[in-house]
Amino acid sequence: MTKLRVITALVLAPLMIFGIFFLPLKQFAIFIAVIATLGAWEWANIAGYRKNWSRVLYAAVMFICLYLTARFLKVNEQYLIYFLAVGTLWWAVAFALVKQYPGGTELWHARPIRALLGLCVLIPMWVGFMHLKQQPHSSLLIVYLMLIIWGADTGAYFAGRKWGKAKLAPNVSPGKSWAGFWGGFATSLLVAVAFLGYINSQIQAVDSRFALSFLLITVITAVVSVLGDLVESMMKRHRGIKDSSQLLPGHGGVLDRIDSMASAVPVFAFCMLIFNWGLSA
Repeated sequence: MTKLRVITALVLAPLMIFGIFFLPLKQFAIFIAVIATLGAWEWANIAGYRKNWSRVLYAAVMFICLYLTARFLKVNEQYLIYFLAVGTLWWAVAFALVKQYPGGTELWHARPIRALLGLCVLIPMWVGFMHLKQQPHSSLLIVYLMLIIWGADTGAYFAGRKWGKAKLAPNVSPGKSWAGFWGGFATSLLVAVAFLGYINSQIQAVDSRFALSFLLITVITAVVSVLGDLVESMMKRHRGIKDSSQLLPGHGGVLDRIDSMASAVPVFAFCMLIFNWGLSA
């Protein structure tokens, strides 16, 4: 299993690096749309659509929704913030669902409702990525966002192993602990401080307002990234499956790799807008 995980990671990492650093906006949009569409194929199974044709149909609907979103935002850019606001609001609702699980499942037990929730997860992720891609130093911003997510995940793993007794959400993901949460939180803050130093020395002077906004955005994003993982775990537990699919040998499915990203990306992009924060060109 470890060998498979390593081989798969060695294939995926260069693909992600190439997509982030070398693809122009249009090709990058397609690249992220393909990832979201594969995630949609898996979400259909999580939603309860077991037949292959229904999963393919759901994935096709997702791709069409992404295309229509792209066309709409191209001529109505002022509505971008509303797409991101809806995505952020969904994660606030998701927090409530995770908190009361296994109660409250009657609200989202129906397959069409769970299918609709997949749109709320994946479309804002795509919109958030497109916003980041159009910013100055876009590749750096996307890499930083991934470092927040990976930092939170890695810090949680090691802190949880050493001190993880009190469970974070035992009914949803018994392996997650409060110690892991705080370990991941601290790791993300360390990444933020290091990144601030890099910005100050290589890109622009950092004042107190810039630093405070940046740290606040990081804190919010790190917390929400954990929620993305918990929501997918909750949906899989309700459906009675361990992995979203076996598309990525040793890693499970695409959703198992992007669940934290799906929550972090739109929230990070939304916070950039409402805090009027960004890097100078």
